[in-house]
Amino acid sequence: MFELFSDGPVYEYPQLINVTYSFLWAFVLSSIIAITHKVTFTGDYYPKNFFQAQILGAVVTAMVMMAIGDSLARGLGVFGAMAIIRFRTRIDDPRDVLFLFAALSTGLAIGVFGYTVSFAGTVLFCAIAMLLHYSPFTSYIHQQHLFFTLTDKHNFDRVLSIIKEKCLDYRQVNVQTTKSNTTRYHFSICFRKGETANMMIDALRKIENVQQLRVGVNDVSNL
Repeated sequence: MFELFSDGPVYEYPQLINVTYSFLWAFVLSSIIAITHKVTFTGDYYPKNFFQAQILGAVVTAMVMMAIGDSLARGLGVFGAMAIIRFRTRIDDPRDVLFLFAALSTGLAIGVFGYTVSFAGTVLFCAIAMLLHYSPFTSYIHQQHLFFTLTDKHNFDRVLSIIKEKCLDYRQVNVQTTKSNTTRYHFSICFRKGETANMMIDALRKIENVQQLRVGVNDVSNL
């Protein structure tokens, strides 16, 4: 039977078994990467399609690499075919790009029968991702935006204390003073677990001079 990490096709077995074995490893390793991404995700809404894209992307990449083999003509043909396709999906978080690239790299390594490289790379990448997630350098995705107007700036500290209470992380995006001496604020926020936009609005409405409250969601295109 196959060695667990035999770097190269095992020619004493039929080609179909070699190919199936490679696709199985591409699926397993890319699934580990996708699960790690989901566990370490810090946004308000997890894009399920992105989870599937990592796994399917690795399988497709493995298939393409096995189809190309060591043929330069096939490689140029695939490159030309890919150039026709335009990928317009926007990924705002660089961390998501790296996870997708890691899944594709796993499929690429599997496609050239580099099982040891793909396994060791996947384990190391996921271990580092988990380590960074539980370190002080954790990043949060601000998928929601808070807008409100204050007619009295002295209440800003009370508003800020509620934002800190309800949010894991926040960032002041814009401050604008109108002709009527009211101040318009814009914050990007990431809610704590269990907190919602309605709970935030209800808490802020109890503060005097807070008007035009609105919480909006980022227009993020999912895969």
